[in-house]
Amino acid sequence: MSRTVLITGASTGIGRATAERFHREGWNVGATMRSPDDGRELSQLSNVHVTRLDVTDQESIATAVAETTDRFGSIDALINNAGFGAYGPLEITSSETIRRQFDTNVIGLLEVTQAVIPVMRTQGGGVIVNISSVGGRMAFPFGSLYHGSKFAVEGISEALVYELSPFGIRVKVVEPGAVATDFAGRSFVFTMDPEGGPYGETMQRVMTNWGARMQEDIGDADDVADVIFNATTDGTSQLRYISGDDATTILGARQTLDDAAFMGMIAENMGLSSGQE
Repeated sequence: MSRTVLITGASTGIGRATAERFHREGWNVGATMRSPDDGRELSQLSNVHVTRLDVTDQESIATAVAETTDRFGSIDALINNAGFGAYGPLEITSSETIRRQFDTNVIGLLEVTQAVIPVMRTQGGGVIVNISSVGGRMAFPFGSLYHGSKFAVEGISEALVYELSPFGIRVKVVEPGAVATDFAGRSFVFTMDPEGGPYGETMQRVMTNWGARMQEDIGDADDVADVIFNATTDGTSQLRYISGDDATTILGARQTLDDAAFMGMIAENMGLSSGQE
């Protein structure tokens, strides 16, 4: 019997590439997204069920999980991919943006996982793959919200290993670096300081240096999908999987340097003084 994967945020980017990868490998795919019209091409593929799932809408979560289970008989893997990114000075960021960041990346992930666990527990096993980021283990300037949400994903995932392993459910975390997708255009907000504001000069230096470096070593969504598929199917207890040469480099530095040295390196690369002086 074919196995079934449920993927959130499958309309574009990493989610879309992951849906296509699992389909090529013969899996049944529950490809979920906020607007199913965005998945018309996916819906033409055999054994792919496109349905609405907004991670901030509990009713849509319950419906998508039920539809996928009814259609294919099981959910053998869950890929928590849907995400939102908010950058900018915390002082001037709206409460709406703050709540959207955590409602999407943290609360939404928890509630989708909560809905799928009983299915996996009843069937005797499964794999949950949470898409974190290189930014789940280090932080860039003006990223308190995004990095805070991804640090939370890392902690949630690690804790779930203990409580779900007795039921044969494995938990994995995938940490991509920079990836060439339309995430910035669809699911990213950068709150800018008004002209003459206290953060303006610092933000300009960060954006100039960040933009230049982002062009140096950027990954591909298909490569991330390969890592996600491997994490799902390798049958090991490995928790974290890195995707991208840039992620490998920066997380290697994060592991070997102390806080002051690492943060000083990031600050220098962003055209700033060290993070803590």
